[in-house]
Amino acid sequence: MNSSHPGMANDIQPSAIAQATQALNDCLKSSISDDCWSWLAGRRELLNNDYSDKALHITLGMIPRKLGREDLQVGKTLQASLHALLPGWKPHLWSVDTAARVLVITDLANSGRNDFGLLYTELCRTADLNEQIALYQATALLEPSEALDQALGDGLRTSIQAVFEAIAHNNPYPSRAFDTHRWNHMVLKALFIDSTLHPIVGLDERGNSELATILCDYAHERWAAGRPVTPELWRCVGPYAKTDQQLSDLLRALNDTTPGSAEGALLALSSSEKLTHLLPTLTAEHQQLLHSVTAGDVSWSTVYSTYIKPST
Repeated sequence: MNSSHPGMANDIQPSAIAQATQALNDCLKSSISDDCWSWLAGRRELLNNDYSDKALHITLGMIPRKLGREDLQVGKTLQASLHALLPGWKPHLWSVDTAARVLVITDLANSGRNDFGLLYTELCRTADLNEQIALYQATALLEPSEALDQALGDGLRTSIQAVFEAIAHNNPYPSRAFDTHRWNHMVLKALFIDSTLHPIVGLDERGNSELATILCDYAHERWAAGRPVTPELWRCVGPYAKTDQQLSDLLRALNDTTPGSAEGALLALSSSEKLTHLLPTLTAEHQQLLHSVTAGDVSWSTVYSTYIKPST
């Protein structure tokens, strides 16, 4: 039985996943040489016709050496089409070796193996860093199951940001499959390891009052330790801010000197049903900033790109 979260339908159809998988296949083929593609096709055929654990491990291990680690080539038009199929999925950020490993995993998942969940879990346990990243990113193209949920739950315990973000960022699997507890844990863990929230697919749709309470408690811990609170935190609080304490927290963030804090607090307040009660308490400067929020000039995307997004 899949541990689908209550009240959130899995509206991504198998046909969409199949189309996205085929599109990834085509992108990879056009991104590497014919010789590289022939090698990969041969390995995939071998695994399909005469599978062995040894052959799988050899294939996954040799992919970077045979194909390289160049960027996967995904045109702008195709990016838009892929987003329509799987909202939030961004394979244009992948390398060719990641894409190839993902396709090998989807082959196994689609082969009708009854033990795929166990095989996937074992692969995650024994994989090296880059293989783990590909395994977790592959879940965007896999049907939800308890085995996958558990494997990803184990992966979320990592303190390695790149591994955590392979699960949490630009991956539609958690939003369509995680129960509320695991979802809330993922969002909180992102803050603990200084990751960002904006690339989490379904961040607004999966918001809940329990998460808002958890994050306010976390903000209090940060403030008590004299540490800044990321403006992104308030995105998960605003729609559920109803108590005097939560509203007080948002007003404190509004006057915080942390860059982007005022913008984040006002964006959160703009989604709260209590906003009209707080309007008389806002300064003229904050009223003007709220006007920019209402006009769409300030959004969570601009807060992310201006104050949060890591420089590269």
